[in-house]
Amino acid sequence: MKTQESTNHSTLLQNDSRWKEKASQIFSRYGIFLIFIAMVILMSFLTPAFLNVYNLINIVRQVSFIGIVAMGVTMVIITKGIDLSSGSVIALVSVVAASFAHPGDYPLFVPLVIGLAVGACAGWVNGTITAKGMIPPFIATLGMMTAARGLALLYSDGKPIGDLSDSFLFIGAGDILGIPFPIIVFVAVGIFSHLLLSSTKFGKYTYAIGGNEQAARISGINVDRHLIYVYTYAGFLTAIAALMLTARISVGQPSMGVMYELDAIAAAVIGGTSLTGGIGTIPGTMVGALIIGVLNNGLDLMNVSSYWQQILKGGIIVAAVLIDSRKNKKS
Repeated sequence: MKTQESTNHSTLLQNDSRWKEKASQIFSRYGIFLIFIAMVILMSFLTPAFLNVYNLINIVRQVSFIGIVAMGVTMVIITKGIDLSSGSVIALVSVVAASFAHPGDYPLFVPLVIGLAVGACAGWVNGTITAKGMIPPFIATLGMMTAARGLALLYSDGKPIGDLSDSFLFIGAGDILGIPFPIIVFVAVGIFSHLLLSSTKFGKYTYAIGGNEQAARISGINVDRHLIYVYTYAGFLTAIAALMLTARISVGQPSMGVMYELDAIAAAVIGGTSLTGGIGTIPGTMVGALIIGVLNNGLDLMNVSSYWQQILKGGIIVAAVLIDSRKNKKS
């Protein structure tokens, strides 16, 4: 009789352990999505205006800009790097593209191509200095952050550049079938970046370098060249966001993009990208950006001070890093 009770007790413990392990796996994989849903439900209770369709569309539109930047930053972080220059590159792309977007001066593709080239070039410089110069990405991109802001101020003489053509303004303020154009671009870039990272050799190399750079070199991956590709792609995505932001506010602004680099890193980290490299997904980053957007919007609707919003956002970032640190220790 005692043997039977002991066996039953052991079986119950094993089942309990399996359920806990299964719940842990589910939360580890889908936790960020569950947190996002919980935040939406919480905000809808705290402020009735939150669930208004116009407000929800406005949240996604606002998130689109930082979300696109964050996708590039995610890839950089997966390689165990960092990009602190995103905000300043946005300002540089903004003033340069705006100077070619006056009515009647050039066709629309001219400011777009020039803006994208400036962003990609800034990313290429970041990647080259990091990979070939053997300079830590923190220092390399910190230098670019300062230099790009200085170039933006120098190029524009410290003044905003306005009088932009209607066709250019469309990419930031227009819509297609009622859907704001920035949201369409956000989703399209998200799908492309996700496929690039999850289903191509480019993505495999990115994860391999972040997981173990030395092993990646030994296995034949040209690490330096791939790092340059990753940083260049991140700069390219930053330029897309910069062009839409410029069109959104109808002016090329040398002071644009302040703190965007931190918001982009926050979206990536909250979305599950590990600062130790090798781990991260584009869908996670997109949800991370949405969480920041929901948080900002909900707190605005509740008239919470922007100072408290910054403190709360900082707390969430620290919590996300702590969770990531605990997961790494367990693994």
